[in-house]
This record gives sequence, structure tokens and C-alpha cells, in this order.
Amino acid sequence: MRAFSLFATMALVTFPALAAEIPPATISVTGEGRVEAAPDMATAALGVQTDADTAAAAMAENSAKLAAVIDRLKAAGIEPRDIQTSGLSLGPRYDYSQQDGTPPRLVGYSASNMVTVRVRALDTVGGVLDGVVSGGANTLNGLSFGIDDDRPLKDAARKEAVADAAAKAALYAEAAGVKLGRVMSIAEAGGSAPPMPMPMAMEAGYAKAADMPVAPGELTVSAQVSMVYEIAAE
Repeated sequence: MRAFSLFATMALVTFPALAAEIPPATISVTGEGRVEAAPDMATAALGVQTDADTAAAAMAENSAKLAAVIDRLKAAGIEPRDIQTSGLSLGPRYDYSQQDGTPPRLVGYSASNMVTVRVRALDTVGGVLDGVVSGGANTLNGLSFGIDDDRPLKDAARKEAVADAAAKAALYAEAAGVKLGRVMSIAEAGGSAPPMPMPMAMEAGYAKAADMPVAPGELTVSAQVSMVYEIAAE
């Protein structure tokens, strides 16, 4: 009798515990949200490259020309906080044209100084670029557009991503003949994406000064989210 009572007690304790360990059935989905907006700032990587017979001469000439470029930027209304040195190099130049197997011949030195510039007034971008080129800049390594404070756009994209995931989950549940239960987890998939260029009509945002046309276009801020729903018990 004692043995039967002990077995019954163990069964009451063990069987509910085993039942509780069975994970609920779930539906996993991924949603995406996208928000488009016009940029409000531009970033350009530009600079000066100079060649001279000696390293000192190359650096001196480069420094003088870059100072003139920075003066042009400040005169165009660019604040010092928006001008940052992003690359400085000095190296020898060799003549590799010898065909008789002799080593390359040192012919001088090249100095390069790059600055990253943020232009916050998009209607002046073309004029700023034209001005610095006229002022001595001979290297332009790219122009990109961005949004100074994109947090509201990211939040809007996240909301759209959640709504997209919820719609997918509801669709899958209906197709499978089940009912959705509570949300079990929400996770941002890889974080929100940075603004990406998106073509638009040039008339909507076209800045031109001298011979330097610039079309800012439109940017897309996107977000992805992964959600897990519990399948409700019938």
C-alpha cells in the first residue's frame, strides 16, 4: 500500500512537470518597414594632391593650397565643426619606364590631404563644390546625402515593420486554420538600415551653380523586425 501511494505521489508531481516542458506551437515572421524622405545635408570627401621634387616642397605646396580650399569653404558658410581632415599622405614618386631592368628612378614626391565636408544647406552644394575646385581642390572622392536627425524616420520604419509582421502572421494563421495567440518575442533584425539613395524627379530637388549640377534625390530609411506568435489553443 505504501509503494502504491508513493508511485501515485510521484506521478502527480512528474506528469504535470513533463506537460509544462512541451513548448507551445508558434508562428515566426519577419516584417519590413520603409520610409522615404528628402535629405537635408550632404557630405563630400575632397582635397588637394601636389607633386614636387622634394618631400618638404610637396608638403608646403599642399598645405598652402589646402588652406585656400578651407578658406573657400568657410567663405561659403561651412562651419569649422563640419570640416574634418580625413586623410593625409606623403610618398615618393618613381619612374618605372626603364626597359633595361634597372631599378625604378625616384623623380619626386606626392602629398595628399583630404577633408570631409558636411554641407547643411543643400541648395548651396553645387556652389560649394564649384568654389573649392576653383580654389585649388583637385580630388573629389565622393558625394553622399543624408538626414541630420533620422530618428523619427527610423521609428516610423520600425512601426511599419511591426505592422507588416503582424499582417503576415495573421495571413499564415488564417491559411493554416489556426488562431493567433500572444506575441512571444520581438527582435529588430540587424538594426535599422541607414538611409539609401533613391532616384526621384530632378525638378523636385535640383541645385546648380556654375557647371556643377547636383541632384539630391530622395532617401529611404528601412527597418526589419522578427516576431514570434503563439498559436492559441482551440
